[in-house]
Amino acid sequence: MPLPGEGNRPGGGDRPGGGDRPSIMPLPGEGNRPGGGDRPSITPLPGERPGGGDRPERPGTLPTRPQRPPGARPPANLPVHRPVLRPPGSRPPGWRPPGARPPGWRPPGWRPPVHLPVYGRHFWNRYPWRWGWHRYPVNWYRWASVPLITSWCFRVNTQPVYYSYGDNIYYEGDNVYYENNVIASADEYAAQAQEIAAAVPDDVDTDDVEWLPLGIFSVMERDGDAEDATLFLQLAVNKDGIIAGTVQNTTTDDAFEVEGTVDKESQRAAWGPVGKPWPIMETGIYNLSENATDVLLHFEGGETQQWSLARLDEPENSSDEQ
Repeated sequence: MPLPGEGNRPGGGDRPGGGDRPSIMPLPGEGNRPGGGDRPSITPLPGERPGGGDRPERPGTLPTRPQRPPGARPPANLPVHRPVLRPPGSRPPGWRPPGARPPGWRPPGWRPPVHLPVYGRHFWNRYPWRWGWHRYPVNWYRWASVPLITSWCFRVNTQPVYYSYGDNIYYEGDNVYYENNVIASADEYAAQAQEIAAAVPDDVDTDDVEWLPLGIFSVMERDGDAEDATLFLQLAVNKDGIIAGTVQNTTTDDAFEVEGTVDKESQRAAWGPVGKPWPIMETGIYNLSENATDVLLHFEGGETQQWSLARLDEPENSSDEQ
């Protein structure tokens, strides 16, 4: 049986349709099909988005805050006492928004101070404290949460404000900016802090004050190490917005009392040594709900420095000493 294609099959060399047979169905891409090179593109090819190279910038490429002239505030050109920690918007490794750190959170590598303070009966009874701290059976290591500060100090639903120095509030030249708006000159801002600290009423019955402990903090210069701290701050606030406490120096074995107030409109808390106008330390009252926060320290004569507070955990053997 002849196999297909063998021998003299019909249509051998002269079968119809040799080279010029009509095409039953045009093949794609052959000949002069309609719309050859100029047909509109139904679906844009990758890389050929509408608008080519002249499309407007996408929202993600727009600046997130007003741009100041280049070189307007390089930290290296500012006086060393200005509290500029970092450019607005930048975050250190592991940064979380204020209020987002869980209780007990510590930055990587954190170690407790070596020279821990002692707040036992001997300490409380050695000074004639204006606020009578020795009379209160309170654990001053306790810390206050955001809802507790709100209900205690404001008694209404208040949106917490956090002061992040060098970020949402910073010095530029002789002015202080909050959220990129000038709010005061540097001297005016320090004077405001001094006024807040000095607003403690004279007629307060110091024997009848109910305190909310804010905690005990190690006090360090900017970029200092909590492990080397020798200054410690104990703070509490009452329902009228008086903030007070003690500062203990474990190097000199000395201590003094501080007092001030909370400005309920701006939520700035400022305090200084009892009976002295300067220096004044300040931060936001809600910053004191954090385990670590920055503070400003204003000195007489116009100098302002940025310091840091780090909350101390309660020592295991402190229950009988507080």
